Amino acid sequence: MQLVFHTGAHFTEEERLLKCLLRNKEELSARGVSVPGPGKYRRLLRQTMSALAESDAAENAREILLDAILDDETADRVLLSNAHFFGVPKTAVRKGLLYPSAPERLVYMANIFRDDQIELFMALRNPATFLPAAYETSPQDDLASFMGGVDPRAVRWSDTLLRIREAAPEIAITVWCNEDAPLIWSQIIREMAGFDHGEEIIGGFDLLHEIMLPEGMTRFREYMKSHPNMTEIQKRRVMVAFLDKFAMVEAIEEELDMPGWTDELVAEMTQTYDEDVFDIARIPGVQLLSP
Repeated sequence: MQLVFHTGAHFTEEERLLKCLLRNKEELSARGVSVPGPGKYRRLLRQTMSALAESDAAENAREILLDAILDDETADRVLLSNAHFFGVPKTAVRKGLLYPSAPERLVYMANIFRDDQIELFMALRNPATFLPAAYETSPQDDLASFMGGVDPRAVRWSDTLLRIREAAPEIAITVWCNEDAPLIWSQIIREMAGFDHGEEIIGGFDLLHEIMLPEGMTRFREYMKSHPNMTEIQKRRVMVAFLDKFAMVEAIEEELDMPGWTDELVAEMTQTYDEDVFDIARIPGVQLLSP
């Protein structure tokens, strides 16, 4: 069986990816792809990982979990989404490391489902905007304590992904930049579902709708309808063209409020993020989805 874990990250698409998958549930089910409701597995997996921190899994742990998750449904591929899979937001950063518990938790799943094929899907977000969002949820009273003495320019997603690859090299990883998600949303859904390139899905423009003015979205849909044979690359160029003219500025610009941070620091962190994404694309076993 193929088990696909979508693990956030926090402060990216929230529940929108799961909602989009559920909108395609009928077509997915017809192809042997299951999208269980989150109530069937989120608490169960959290309890399982807590228990595995204390002792080894029971021999029949896999069968018990799958029976509860699938509830008599037959599937070859199961899609599970939970931004808290690696921990709650307040534990997302420790001493400058993003999701320090990720390798350990994936090893737990790899041990339980050792005869299955596990895939990890996760959105990345510029640390210049991710860290302020995480800081707001942190129990730490000051920024220095939150960062654990680490320079924010040293925070890199590649550190987390390399630790995951080292701990569980058999798990295939697919990532994308949250900043690119509106342009590649349909591709993300297809990759998770195991659909072929270019196949139609419901909700492929959901994120675009959230950042484009209604007039622009109406014109965009009309244009797409009148040009049905465009390639994916052509579609993305059209999206960019419409966003240039009709983007909702308040939806794509963020105000950062971090003590002591300057515009120069944010620009430097953003440049480092871009370079880090380039390095991530070269990590063996990691697929980067990009426009």
